[in-house]
Amino acid sequence: MCRKSVSAGQDRPSGGVMSDFPTTPDELTATWLSAALGFPVEDFEVTFFGEGAGIMAMVTRVLLTTAAENPQTVIAKFPSPSPDNRAVASTYNMYGREIQFYDGIAQSVEMRTPHCFFAAFDESTENFVLLLEDLGHLRVGDQVEGCTLPEAKAILSAVAGLHASTWHADGFPGLISHNNPAQRDGMIGGFQMGWPVVNEQFPEVIVPSAAIAGEALPGAVGRLLDEMTLDPICLSHTDVRLDNIFFDGDDVQFVDWQSICTSCPEQDVAYFVTQSVQPHVRAQEDLVAYYHSELTRRGVDYDLERCRERYRVSALYLLCFAVVIAGTLDLANERGQRLGRVLLGNAMSALDEMDAFGLLK
Repeated sequence: MCRKSVSAGQDRPSGGVMSDFPTTPDELTATWLSAALGFPVEDFEVTFFGEGAGIMAMVTRVLLTTAAENPQTVIAKFPSPSPDNRAVASTYNMYGREIQFYDGIAQSVEMRTPHCFFAAFDESTENFVLLLEDLGHLRVGDQVEGCTLPEAKAILSAVAGLHASTWHADGFPGLISHNNPAQRDGMIGGFQMGWPVVNEQFPEVIVPSAAIAGEALPGAVGRLLDEMTLDPICLSHTDVRLDNIFFDGDDVQFVDWQSICTSCPEQDVAYFVTQSVQPHVRAQEDLVAYYHSELTRRGVDYDLERCRERYRVSALYLLCFAVVIAGTLDLANERGQRLGRVLLGNAMSALDEMDAFGLLK
């Protein structure tokens, strides 16, 4: 549990009203950090991550001058300084969702996440601050480079734990469904804008069977979401990709909970397997069956064929994610080009293999 979580209008640890909690690194003080973390901080230094970290929020590392038995660093997360990115975060309540996860959900799910020291969100301004355990000593995944089969299975096992521990999502009445107007309209509009871009920039990865998608997928988004959010549902991380996963030996930890919602379990599975796992790794084992076995061994009664059907539906819908991301990347950046090509290529080959585009006919 976060040491202290407060909302607008309540007292902050260092006194004053909650609207005064730090919303940028410049507003941090040793006094506030001491109260928020629960141990004395004599001094501190803020360092910034390189390109690719914290698109929808500002993510920083805070180096602490404190006693040796205390953490020497923490991660501090703030609203994005970009008005455009912040507007997107506001549309989808991304800051509120992540605070909701760390403040009330993280302790009840079977999945490793960074320890949260402090979380606060002001609903009136949509400002927030998070102080999290620094996982910098662990290896972070890379969606461009991909992962091995054992790594993919470790991730799917962890995802199965999350889903099994939140099956039917009965304990989270305030959590938004993935099938909501903002999500539906955003995916339709984003796909329509991005599809011509990806066809121009990455034509070599667009499979012939995808030709129907340009005209047919936007009109199918609603019914795909309807199918994905029929019971059984569970808590969905919604952004299960390698860049959000840290490897700790044979175990994994997940970060970036800004998109949590309720949805079918296959949404997380399809997003990871079809867009982060390279085709040659995917071909080594039936990963849907493996995920299903990890889910059912935790006591969930669920039909494998139903799982496969919803995986196919989810994978097709999630092409919207790939197109939106690849269609808006900075293509002047070498990693942006590689990421666009890899995630689109992975998705296209996976969709082609399972004849997912047949769902549009």
